[in-house]
Amino acid sequence: MSSFISDDSAFLEPNNDIIATAMVVIGFVVFAAILSKTFIAFNDNSQALESYEQAAMMAKDIASSPSFQGSRPELISAEELDRIVDPSADKERYMFFQRFSPNLDFYVEAVTDDGNYQWTIAEGTVSRDGRDVIASSIPVVIELGSSARCVPGTITVKIMQNRWE
Repeated sequence: MSSFISDDSAFLEPNNDIIATAMVVIGFVVFAAILSKTFIAFNDNSQALESYEQAAMMAKDIASSPSFQGSRPELISAEELDRIVDPSADKERYMFFQRFSPNLDFYVEAVTDDGNYQWTIAEGTVSRDGRDVIASSIPVVIELGSSARCVPGTITVKIMQNRWE
């Protein structure tokens, strides 16, 4: 028993404990940093996907809205787009944007595929400075004046959010 108590070869030096502890702490900090970056990336991607899905639902809702309907339900009237884009149509634009959440900052673009006609429906001034834009488009048929003159186009809803860092 005395040889067990008097044997000093199994004891560690204090310097070895400090180095081992420092290595464990550094490893834990690196693991925590990797875990937090992974969570932040997942959160950003899920927010972007949620905004994209919301923009897609809004675009479908706008395309099927009776207020933009042409001579047939599947057509979008260029005259109605002209009417709501007109600067004197504040009331119509206000009613258009009230259908959606007041917390959303978005605008809508309607464009013919040939690029000859373009409409932007925005409330106030739309600023993209320092902001990310999530957009979703759907194909539509735009009626230009009469049902005999229809062209393919797209309706795009662009939701702006503060930049993800």
